[in-house]
Amino acid sequence: MKSLIEKTSDKLVNAFLKNKIIAPIPSKFTKKLHEAQKLRVLCESKIKHPTIGFKAAGTGIPLIKKFGEKEPFYATVYKKNFLKSGKSVKVNKATLGIELEVCYKIKRSFFSSKGLITMKNLSKYISQMAPCIEIVGYRQRKKGITSFGDLCSDFGANVKFLVGSAKKYKKINIANLKTNISNRKINQSVNGNTNTVYISPLNSLKFVLNKVKKDKINLNKDFWVFTGSSVGVVPIKGKGLYTGKVDKLGSVKAIIR
Repeated sequence: MKSLIEKTSDKLVNAFLKNKIIAPIPSKFTKKLHEAQKLRVLCESKIKHPTIGFKAAGTGIPLIKKFGEKEPFYATVYKKNFLKSGKSVKVNKATLGIELEVCYKIKRSFFSSKGLITMKNLSKYISQMAPCIEIVGYRQRKKGITSFGDLCSDFGANVKFLVGSAKKYKKINIANLKTNISNRKINQSVNGNTNTVYISPLNSLKFVLNKVKKDKINLNKDFWVFTGSSVGVVPIKGKGLYTGKVDKLGSVKAIIR
């Protein structure tokens, strides 16, 4: 007989692979982040699609305090969910919203690095940076967020990532860049700032890389890290073209249908 966590992971993995929506999973896997982490890791171990990188989630400090957590968490991002800017994404009732982020491409040499990643040695592992839109949502018939476990247990709630034009990495004041995401057709516009992303996107990146190192993951290739939303989770109020802009980095687009 399969255990409850095995049965639950099988259902979530099947939903993830076939783009299906299932009934909400048992709350024992969502109330506590450490239990959600166990389920996420088990689910990810059953996915055979190529990994494109990792995402930071729960990077808003007010949200961390609200849910009584000490830090964000991370999840794997698969190539099947990685799109170029301007592509279309179909949403459903389980979609939570749209986010605007900064992402970084990391050199494979990171995997042979020794010791912790610090703000001083971080830059030597970054090759490129870009603006990114993330569509977030569940594989389950539920709405809202009551804990980090809700998001973490469901593959970090990542649905699709759309990446704008990448630029060669250079040091800029990434901790204080104005951002905006908008849909002109329905007159929706939300302003943000990169300083809402776990102090800064670079600090979020450092967090993810050290977690990947601690978990002894080795992709043996260059990979992307998505650092968290600069505008929060913006509700998708209508279909059509959403454009995200990050000062000094450029823009990224997603067509919601």
